[in-house]
Formats: sequence, structure tokens, C-alpha cells
Amino acid sequence: MQYGDAGVVTVSQDVPRPAAGAGKVLVEVRAASLNPVDSSIRMGYMHQMVPLHFPVTLGTDIAGVVAEVEGGAGGFAPGDRVFGTASVVAGGSGAFAEYAAVPAGSLARAPAGVSFAEAAALPLAGVSALQAIETLKLSTGSRIFIQGGSGGIGSIAIQIAKKTGARVIAACRGSAAAYVESLGADQVIDFEKTALPGGVRDCDAVLDTAGGAAYQASFAVLKKGGTIITLAARPDAELASKYGVTALGQMTDVNTARLERLAELVAAGSVKVHVDRTFPLSEVKEAFLAREAGRVKGKIVLRIG
Repeated sequence: MQYGDAGVVTVSQDVPRPAAGAGKVLVEVRAASLNPVDSSIRMGYMHQMVPLHFPVTLGTDIAGVVAEVEGGAGGFAPGDRVFGTASVVAGGSGAFAEYAAVPAGSLARAPAGVSFAEAAALPLAGVSALQAIETLKLSTGSRIFIQGGSGGIGSIAIQIAKKTGARVIAACRGSAAAYVESLGADQVIDFEKTALPGGVRDCDAVLDTAGGAAYQASFAVLKKGGTIITLAARPDAELASKYGVTALGQMTDVNTARLERLAELVAAGSVKVHVDRTFPLSEVKEAFLAREAGRVKGKIVLRIG
């Protein structure tokens, strides 16, 4: 494998089974989901920060069953149903495999009542949404605008924001409007037909998952003193000064505590994850192409094992 588009991805039958090792848990992977960061890593956009040594196993999110654990790391035991992140850039062995060695601090027991595919769709997107909403400190009556409301992060952020009592306005393609409304959005903006601010004003907060021009346009919906968090761009200090708002960037920290909090919300029915399509591991190239086509509602998931 080398850096490049989905065509550089291959499936090998000869990868050795990783070892649990100190502080790590060996997980028999049953499902893994695709994230934008997986595409960015594959394309080499992050090579200066996290250079890869090929061949490498791609993938971040997993769900599966604990196969081995050394010294009771993290309090896990063989047979536990777990979910978390196994990216090679964060100390794991890679998610798109039958087995993954995962740092114990990046795992939690999977939410009750969900499939492995659903659990695998949760870790990075769910924790990203949870961390952002907690940072924004929403409360009853707050107004939040969410860019990318039909995506993995946006779809979960809508539900968590509604649980705080906030009013949620979300942007998405018109074809996804009904889906976004079903998540609880109070107002939906079709970004293909309506340019921001599009009548949206005086929001307390913005969560941006799109970056680029969409991020820049989002400043106009905020009231003075508001806050915008982006997961897809560098915070723009110039625009923040112009509009009198706070601009933050977020590096998502997936850890056991946040995964457990997310699992509680899912088990309670406060958050539901949507799996748009599933592919077998042998079709990981096709799964990348489907995700990168940009019309996914929720997440794309690989079936493994």
C-alpha cells in the first residue's frame, strides 16, 4: 500500500495477528466504521504529523469481543462486548482487520441493545459530538447551528443538543432533510438551495463539520459572544474578531469515560446511530468510495468476522 485514493487499498490474508501487549486489549473485530480521518490518513494529508510505515492497517472505529487482555488492562475480560478506536496513529494496530490490539483507554463496553455494526458506527463520531456539545455548554433555550447535520458527527450532535433543551438548526442536502428532522432538528437548511446565513441569526453556538466556505459562512449566524467549534478547519481568528465571537478547533479525545457516557445515552434511547450501508471487509475499497461520494446518512460500516 501507498498514499493515494481508494485504489491503493488492498486486502491481505497474510497479516500476523497482533499481540495484546502491556496496557492493550486484543479485540476480535466484528465491525468497523469509516470516518473522514481514515480517508485523510490514506491520502497522506496527515503524513507530516503522523507518517506511516507501509504496509499499514487502516481504520479507526471498531466493535467486537475481547479475545485477550494482559494483566486485566482496563478491567476488561475475554468475552466482553466492546467498542472504541484502534487507529495506528493513536497506538492501535488498525481497525480494518479480524483482530485489533487496542489501548485499554480507548475502549469501553458496548452499549446494551445495539448490534456490532451500530456500536462500530459510534466511537469517533459520537465522542466528537459529545465533546463538542459539552464544550459549548448548551442549556434550555440555547440556539445551535450544526453544519453537516446528516453526517456521522452531525446526526449524533443533533440528538445530544436536543437533550440539553437547545433549539437545533441544521444544514444538509435537501435529500436528507426528512432524516435530519427525524433526529430532532427544529429547522433544516438545504445548503444546495440556500446560502448562509439564509435568515438564521442570533445563534449561541455553531458546530462545523464541513470546513471551507461552509465554515466561514457559519460565523454570520452567531450572535455576539457566541462560540463556533470546527472539526474540519483551523479556527479563523480574523472572522472571530470581525463578528465578536469565539472560534475554537477540536481535537477529539476518545477515552473510556467519554465512550461510557456515550454508551449510557445510547442505552437510554437518547441517541440512536444510523448505519447507512454495510460492506464486507473484502469490499473495503468500495466502502471508501461510497463514503467519499458525500451522500451518506450516518455511517458506512464494514462487516468483519
